[in-house]
Amino acid sequence: MRPPFLYPLFALPLSINGVGEKYAKLLQNLGIFKIVDLLWHLPYAVNNRRRLHSLREFKSGEINTLAVTVVDHIAPKSRKQPYVVLAQDTEQHELAIVFFKVYPESIKKNFPIGATKIVSGKAEFFNGRWQMSHPDFAVDIENSWQIPETEPVYGLTAGITNKFICRLMYHALKAVPEMPEWLEPNFQKTHQLPDFRTALEQVHHPSSASVLAPESPAHTRLAYDELLANQLALALVREKVKKQAGRKIAGNGLLRRQIIDKLPFKLTSAQEKVLKEIFADQSSENRMLRLLQGDVGSGKTIVALLTMLNAVECGAQAAIMAPTEILAKQHFDTIAPMLENIGLKAALLTGRVKGKARTQLLQELKNGKINILIGTHALFVEDVTFKDLACVIIDEQHRFGVHQRLNLSDKGNRADVLVMTATPIPRTLILTAFGDMDYSKIDQLPEGRKPVDTRVMPLTKIDEIIPALSRKIEAGERIYWVCPLVEESEKLDLAAAENRFEILQKTFGNLVGLVHGKMKDKEKDQIMERFKQGEIKLLVATTVIEVGVNVPEATVMIIEHAERFGLAQLHQLRGRVKRGFKPATCILLYGYPLGETSRARLDIMRKTEDGFLIAEEDLRLRGGGEILGTRQSGTEQFCLAQMPEHQNLLYTAHKDAAMIVTQDPNLLTQRGQALRNLLYLFERDDAVKTYLAG
Repeated sequence: MRPPFLYPLFALPLSINGVGEKYAKLLQNLGIFKIVDLLWHLPYAVNNRRRLHSLREFKSGEINTLAVTVVDHIAPKSRKQPYVVLAQDTEQHELAIVFFKVYPESIKKNFPIGATKIVSGKAEFFNGRWQMSHPDFAVDIENSWQIPETEPVYGLTAGITNKFICRLMYHALKAVPEMPEWLEPNFQKTHQLPDFRTALEQVHHPSSASVLAPESPAHTRLAYDELLANQLALALVREKVKKQAGRKIAGNGLLRRQIIDKLPFKLTSAQEKVLKEIFADQSSENRMLRLLQGDVGSGKTIVALLTMLNAVECGAQAAIMAPTEILAKQHFDTIAPMLENIGLKAALLTGRVKGKARTQLLQELKNGKINILIGTHALFVEDVTFKDLACVIIDEQHRFGVHQRLNLSDKGNRADVLVMTATPIPRTLILTAFGDMDYSKIDQLPEGRKPVDTRVMPLTKIDEIIPALSRKIEAGERIYWVCPLVEESEKLDLAAAENRFEILQKTFGNLVGLVHGKMKDKEKDQIMERFKQGEIKLLVATTVIEVGVNVPEATVMIIEHAERFGLAQLHQLRGRVKRGFKPATCILLYGYPLGETSRARLDIMRKTEDGFLIAEEDLRLRGGGEILGTRQSGTEQFCLAQMPEHQNLLYTAHKDAAMIVTQDPNLLTQRGQALRNLLYLFERDDAVKTYLAG
């Protein structure tokens, strides 16, 4: 479906003369698989190779370019010494050109005595004279054109040189065809943006470092193109979902009323607002695909239950899927008794349900005797058949990309989908990763919840903390102790946790438990269960303590080496002690030296508990990237756009895409046809196929 004039951009680097299998493989380490990937590999700096007049203008440690005359060769006396070519400028100042890899014949041939050469490379002032080791360029005067005045500097990998990338880029830019303009004319004019091809030429042949800045017209143009492709693709998919025939789910409210009347608390106005949005979706003719974001303890579970009951009131079934067995069981323990009270049945299906029990459960599900099924991804294996599934809730599951979300409700009869998360997600990420979904937010905690007293302390104060914990345990409270995150090493994470566990055992004996990622799920669940029941009072853990685990008696959270955690992760961990109504404490212990970003991060944690504000700050401090704690496959990674620098462009692209889909949903106008090229260029073929091809 891709138009033929774009084919050259999707050719392999092997199609460029001089690129063999070896180099093609090395380029893949830079994310370069096709010619178009080369174009998205932007330089990060500019080398200035403008020619100087004399050695007096040289700057130490920088690239300097100068014409010099060769006056002598000094061959090394031993293998450890370098080969030195002595040269002079027009004022007879001396430059030593040094070679540590010695090929005497080649050096003599390239630097004959009396010849004038233009040399360019990093220079240092050493032992009373200027020295240049292995110049990047050394050409005869008549070939001075071979040295670019400004040279882009690219990110490299072992075996790939900057010169090599520059050569490939020359071929890649030649492959870029003339294309009709897809930008809205007024937007392009107001921001003085060049056309697409010119923008690429400018960033890959920068006249100065300012061209590479995120706010330069060329970089702005390319970033906007990428963001518009992202937003338009999501808008098209979203439009397709909206056009998918759903089913009208509008219960009589009787079951919901029975549950609400029995609750020991009143729904918050934020919960009521969100339920109104969800019920409106369910009662429309189209399918619901909505993201519900709510801070830890804001009451998402009750919203999920009432959403599912709306379907049950219509004689249909509902399902809720959690990422882990322990969370699925927690949902079951909360929901099952409430349903039983009103004469309904919930069942739990995880990988652990086997044999006769599983066969019976599946039979009851197929016959419609189970109203609500709760489980892990085991819900979506082939032999699980519902009588009539009308509503699917996915809890804490960022790992689903757009197309998985579209397929999730296929088990149902055009089932509605609600995705819930307690992870604070910045607005930019909601637009780029979840832009195909409608969005609701519970931005209010239940009355009576007290703020967590967050303290930031150095690790050296650990000995003062332990006596205070004894008092908490005596008062019947429970404590989490989270051990440091060690980048890329579960073994070290585990060692840190085991070490802390042994130290705390000396004081608290078998009141201390340990959970870590290497344990089997069953083992982990048993320890967590004992902690919930109060047999274990102090739980030492690596970061595996699950999102959403509900232990209202836990009132203290201690995080060792808090500076190693992302803000979103720290916020999630602190949320573990916000589930009860007793005052809670979170102690963030840091090690020295503390960098500027880490200090700012801990400071934000101390000042606020607003998950949404924390998410925006996390984005600002980390510059995007791994905002959900670890890199998630469902989130967008951009090549040209940078967050938060291009945040406003994203909002503009979002509005622009919405306008395009409203006015020209099949992209048939002149601009629409040009936008199809944009989608193909940024490999959004799926959006073109799934939506435009019907």
